[in-house]
Amino acid sequence: MTPNAIEIHDLHRSFGAVRAVEGLSLTIGKGESVAVLGPNGAGKSATIAMLLGLLAPDAGSVAVWGMPPGEAVARGHIAAMLQEGGLMPGVKVAELVGFVRGLYPDPLPLDRVLEAAGLTALAGRHVDKLSGGQTQRVRFALALAGNPSILVLDEPTAGMDVESRRAFWTSMRAEAAAGRTVLFATHYLEEADDNAGRIVVVDRGRIVADGPATEIKAAAGGRTIRFSLAGGPSAGLEALPPA
Repeated sequence: MTPNAIEIHDLHRSFGAVRAVEGLSLTIGKGESVAVLGPNGAGKSATIAMLLGLLAPDAGSVAVWGMPPGEAVARGHIAAMLQEGGLMPGVKVAELVGFVRGLYPDPLPLDRVLEAAGLTALAGRHVDKLSGGQTQRVRFALALAGNPSILVLDEPTAGMDVESRRAFWTSMRAEAAAGRTVLFATHYLEEADDNAGRIVVVDRGRIVADGPATEIKAAAGGRTIRFSLAGGPSAGLEALPPA
């Protein structure tokens, strides 16, 4: 039987007294597009770091195509676009992407990567002369360059303007439609709803909801009732379940 793309079981990770991930379990099948939704500090980035083999769990297990994360990364099966990480200064965009392509056995064509990341017009620009949003697009190109079967994206549109964000998600949906498994972390429900077939909601290191976008939106829906007491300030009851 073909293993799932990602299998995480009872994952735990603490940083001192802070429990970043606490008993998280998640299975993602081949070709799924999954958004991990939660506020800052919910444990999304720590989970992704363990999925990529960048951070060792305190307890629990992580498998990518049935193998340890480090092995999957070394074989080029999984690649990531992280929130942070410097780019090599003094080189041009096309040079950097081309260098990274050369590290993999079956990379995508350079022109294809640049086009998918919206970098064709910036191919000759030095990476240390890019805006924040353009730098994010370079990070996406580097993740895509090796032609991985799994793409992992941690808050991928941070720093992008509206037009760049729209173009980025158009490219991401195309990659998912081509059969890549896509996992991305965000704290925007609208972004998750528009670009994922499944949403996993994480809070305080635990999964609190997991399902199609329609179900998650229905569960999150609510109304606010405001009222005023005689001679007093207005008050409100928020997030009541929909009628």
